[in-house]
Formats: sequence, C-alpha cells, structure tokens
Amino acid sequence: MDAGTKRALLARLRRVEGQARAISRMLDEDRDCVDVLLQISAAQGALGKIGEVLLGSHIEHCVAEAFESGDEEARMRSISELMDIFGRYGGLASR
Repeated sequence: MDAGTKRALLARLRRVEGQARAISRMLDEDRDCVDVLLQISAAQGALGKIGEVLLGSHIEHCVAEAFESGDEEARMRSISELMDIFGRYGGLASR
C-alpha cells in the first residue's frame, strides 16, 4: 500500500474512533435512539469505505503481483483469499 493511501485510511479510522466514542457518550447520556442509530450508521459507512479502499489497494498490488509472478500456487492462493473476502465482506456467502 502506498504511503498516501495508508495516511488517508488512518485518518478515516481516527474519525471512526471519534464516532465510536460519540456513540458511547450518547448512550451514557441517554440520547434519543434515532440519533444514536444515525451515528452508528455513519460509523458503519466510514468503516465500509475504509474496507473498499483497502480491498482496492490489495487487488491493485498484492493480487496483481501474484498474477504477474507466474507462480500458479500464489495465483490460486490469491484467488482463494479474494473469494473468502468477497464472501465475508460482500455478503456473498449468504446468497
């Protein structure tokens, strides 16, 4: 992963950490359920975006490298990892 992408992901993750702390405070303060749910939705969206960027970076670098290497075992391992990630991250396993 390039340094710029890493910095951007870490910045997004810090924002998610702030959102998680805000959710905790909101619960402690007995804030309205809808407000808490909206904050949870925002945190989930931010985490989802982090996952998308990370997956794209993984495909562009790690997967591409496995395919360019000519190593059949590395290529198959990479495909297997992607199928697992798509199943877990994309909800494909439940379809």
